[in-house]
Amino acid sequence: MSTRKRTVVLISGRGSNMTALIAAASNPDYPAEIVGVISDRANAAGLGIAAARGIATKVISRADYSSKEAHDGAIDAALVSFGAEIVALAGYMRILGARFVEKWLGRMINIHPALLPAFKGLDTHARALRAGIRIHGCTVHFVTLDMDDGPIIAQAAVPVMVGDNEDMLAARVLKAEHRLYPLALGLVAEGKARMEGGRTVLAHFADDADNSTSVVMAPDPLREETDLEHLARITP
Repeated sequence: MSTRKRTVVLISGRGSNMTALIAAASNPDYPAEIVGVISDRANAAGLGIAAARGIATKVISRADYSSKEAHDGAIDAALVSFGAEIVALAGYMRILGARFVEKWLGRMINIHPALLPAFKGLDTHARALRAGIRIHGCTVHFVTLDMDDGPIIAQAAVPVMVGDNEDMLAARVLKAEHRLYPLALGLVAEGKARMEGGRTVLAHFADDADNSTSVVMAPDPLREETDLEHLARITP
């Protein structure tokens, strides 16, 4: 019997982070398996990608339900039918209600394109450029009642280059997201990252003898062609 954690991904669009999770889970040694993909939009490009990879998909459109609560209930029922143990939000663009979040608390994660707690909400890259910061990135966190406010599981940082525009910065961060999200889901699925008392508790890592309280995986996982990109780091 498989001990891999049954994971369902919620999307609203292209599903690039979903695709990264599916790719990671194609390795039988990865601690999570993607058993379903749910979208609130029938035209989400990610649905076709998931189906092509043999992943079950389901569309649950908000327009088909009389209330937000009813829509959340339909998503919850679908998760139960998939046997979900972990829920991974990957570009899911609707805010989930309190009852739903409370049921899945500690078992639902999200990726956000900024180094939380900075730049919560939308337009993160444009806001980062306006602020003049030199380091930007992405965060995977547990989902709680407040938007983009849950305990942080892992973060990846990338440099903001001189001359960057929003699209250039977004593309650099997205590459980091595609590496970070599989790492973070793996930590949760293995029980190496869990939510307790409103905080993320990280387990000790057997291969981290020099640092018994944390893990730093840098800079190799995010290296690109230019030397400045060697600043990129993942810090779960």
